[in-house]
This record gives sequence, C-alpha cells and structure tokens, in this order.
Amino acid sequence: MTSMEHDRWARVQGRLRSTVGEDVYTSWFARMDLESVQGESVHMSVPTRFLKSWIQAHYADRVLSCWQAELPEVHRIDLTVRSAMRCAPPVKDAKAAGDERRADRVTPATMEARGAGPMPVSANHEALGGSPLDPRLTFDSFVLGRSNTLAHAAARQVAEGRRGDPVMFNPLYIHAGVGLGKTHLLQAVTWAGNAGGERKVLYLTVEKFMYGFVAALKTQTALAFKEALRGIDVLVIDDLQFLQGKSTQAEFCHTLNALIDAGRQVVIAADRPPSELETLDDRVRSRLAGGLVVEMGTLGEELRLDILKSRVAAARAHHSGFDVPLPVLEYLAKAITHNGRDLEGAVNRLLAHSKLNAQPVTLEMAEREVRDLVRPQEPKRVKIEDIQRVVARQYNVSRSDLLSSRRTANVVRPRQVAMYLAKTLTLRSLPEIGRRFGGRDHTTVLHAVRKIEALVGKDVALADEVELLKRQLQD
Repeated sequence: MTSMEHDRWARVQGRLRSTVGEDVYTSWFARMDLESVQGESVHMSVPTRFLKSWIQAHYADRVLSCWQAELPEVHRIDLTVRSAMRCAPPVKDAKAAGDERRADRVTPATMEARGAGPMPVSANHEALGGSPLDPRLTFDSFVLGRSNTLAHAAARQVAEGRRGDPVMFNPLYIHAGVGLGKTHLLQAVTWAGNAGGERKVLYLTVEKFMYGFVAALKTQTALAFKEALRGIDVLVIDDLQFLQGKSTQAEFCHTLNALIDAGRQVVIAADRPPSELETLDDRVRSRLAGGLVVEMGTLGEELRLDILKSRVAAARAHHSGFDVPLPVLEYLAKAITHNGRDLEGAVNRLLAHSKLNAQPVTLEMAEREVRDLVRPQEPKRVKIEDIQRVVARQYNVSRSDLLSSRRTANVVRPRQVAMYLAKTLTLRSLPEIGRRFGGRDHTTVLHAVRKIEALVGKDVALADEVELLKRQLQD
C-alpha cells in the first residue's frame, strides 16, 4: 500500500468510526484492512467469514458512502476473507492500538481472535442477518381500522424513534389471532427503522432466534452470538408463542433484560397475551407484561372492504386490465370473515381466473371461486378468567372462593364446573388450568372434569346449567 493509499484509508476509517460509533467500529471494523483500489472498486479484507457476512449484510452501504466521500468514482466494495496463515497487519494508529488492547470487551471479533473460531455462516449468520422481509409489508400498505389503530400508532412511534431518544414502550407487545396484521406491523417497523440509517433494527422469528442460539452453543460461539444480539438498537421478535426449551427461554430472558436495561427497544408479537403463554417462564411473562401490551382485534366488515380495495389496487399496478366491481368487493367483505390472508387469497383467485380465462370478474364467478374461503363464524375465544367470572356469578360465590382452598359444598361444585368448562372450552392443558385455579395439581383438575362429565349424563338440571353457562361464554 502506497503512502497516499495509507492516508486515504486512514481518512475513510475516521469517517466510518464517526458514522457508526466507537463501539460498533471496534466490534466489526477494527480488523478490516485495505488491499487495493482499482478503478471503481475497492478491495478490502477481514480475517473471518462471519465478519465478512455481518459487514456485507448490515454495513455495506455505509462503508461504500465513506469511500465515496473520499473517492466519488468508487461504486463497488469487494470484501474477502484473509488467509488464516497471513500475519496480523501492523496497528494503524495509536487509537486503533488502544482499541485492540481492550481485553475486557467481548465481541464476535475478539471471540474469534481468542480461538473460538469463526461463527459458521450457515448457522449464526443466518440468525444475526435476520429473518426474510417481505417488501410489501410496509406502513404505506397497512390498512388502518378501529381494531388496529392503537397497535399501528405504537409501532409508528417505535419506528420513528432516534438513537438516544427515551424509550416510551418497552417492550411493545402486540398480540392477535392469525392473519390480523401482526407480522405486517413488525416488518413495517423493521423497514422504516432501517431506512433511517441511524439505528440497526433486526427482525427475527422466534424459530430463527432458537436456531441461532442452539447453533452457537454447538459451535461454542454463544458469547459472540449474545454480544451481537445485544448490540442491536431495536430487536423485533415474531411468533413468541413458539419459544421452547429451558436454556433458550433463559437466554431470551437475559437478552430481553439486557436490551431493556440498556435503553434499547424490543418489539414482540404473539397470538395471545403474555399471561396466556403458559409454556414461558414466569420471569419472561412478567417482563413482557411490564411493557405496553396491545391487542389487534378481529377485522370489521368496513376494514375488510378497505383491505380488499387496497389489494385490488396493488394488483392493478401490475395488471392494468384487472378490475373488481364494488358489489363483488362488498360480497367478499361480508362473506370472508376469518382473516386478512383469506381476503388476499380471494383477490389472487379472482385475478388468476380473470387473466387466465380472459373474463371479467362477476359476482357469480366470485361466489364460485371463493366458496371454500367462506367459513362459519369462528367461535369466540373463551378465557379462563371469563369462565371463573361467569360461574362465580351463576352460583353466587366470589372468584376468590373458586381459587381458594375452601372445601365446602357451595364452593366445591362451582369450582369443579369451572374447571370442566376450562377444559372443554379452551385449549389450556390440565397443569395450566390447575395453576390458574389457585395452583392446584393437574390430577385435581382431571378429577373435576370426570366428575362433572359423569353428573351431566344423569343430572338434567346440572346439564342445563352447564349448557346455559356455555352459551353465556360463547355469545
């Protein structure tokens, strides 16, 4: 490297350091070297595949912009992995020397330098690179309605935050049923947050988080994995209900605590509120419940119609002749009530039929094409708290009586009925039902369920009472 190239590289390093901050620079760029500048391309190297993959995935544009500030004609950055036999390059300046002597800072780079070996691209890089994002799922394409206004406003607040701003909602926890827009909002936060360039937003499905953590344990690079995760400005986790495994849950809890305590933002989505994630550790549930918990409700007919209009407009952008008359859209909005994905599927079917058969969309054709998407109204999701409240009111006892250890007849029978209804009207396990009834053993719940089942078969009055309670809970 000539003295001119050396000076130029030093200035680029200075720009990069001021752009990403001292900690990020030390973690990811301290061991990046300039190899050569050839025309429009700059060739640089790093010592490991993991560093190469991470920089390419997260900082390629920033590195390029720093070079273009020095050499406007540069349009390409080539990053390679140096040979393991190559000697370490001399320290460039006193500051870099001080950075490299930081023995107390554990980073992916220093972990590898200490002999942990490179983190395999096929495992942890996939997790740290984030889960795939759908370019269609942005705030611009999100259709607002009464059921999702609060969740949308909270997500916007997170996405528009800047580094150093006080965090208002942490964690932001969004829950809803399938196809109601959770993933759309989470990916919109990721797109908008990363577009600002100031903060790093990482979107992970919980499956990808578990995969990355387990792979890091197997390759003995768990410390590097944890450190990299905790350097994220905004961590977005989808489908938390699938989080499993004692060690994985513990690591998730530690990561959650570390990010929140450091003032970093966490956004989480699941299909139920924290209190109903019975497979999760109590500490995790408690921390989740301590943030802002927002439910996205079912899609009303007006919102379903707006979603259909939006999807048709998006399809028309690529298929100019495609049109769906308003009466057809109104029929679909009334008939398809399950979730937003069914609405999108209906539009895709109409588009395919119209284009492939060269026929206009009619109401008769729509009724025929989407008949399997027209489902009976989904029964109301019953909660154990609702069962306890309704049963207590029916039998003139208090909810605390149902949860207590009292064994008097006027409490035992309502408690057994409530446990029976919890087993038949919810998907909760026997241990979970027992826990929600004052910490009872699952065998107690099983005994109550069998007892009521037997009595309902021969006691007409009790059978009528149970049916009445079911109707109250499901209406």
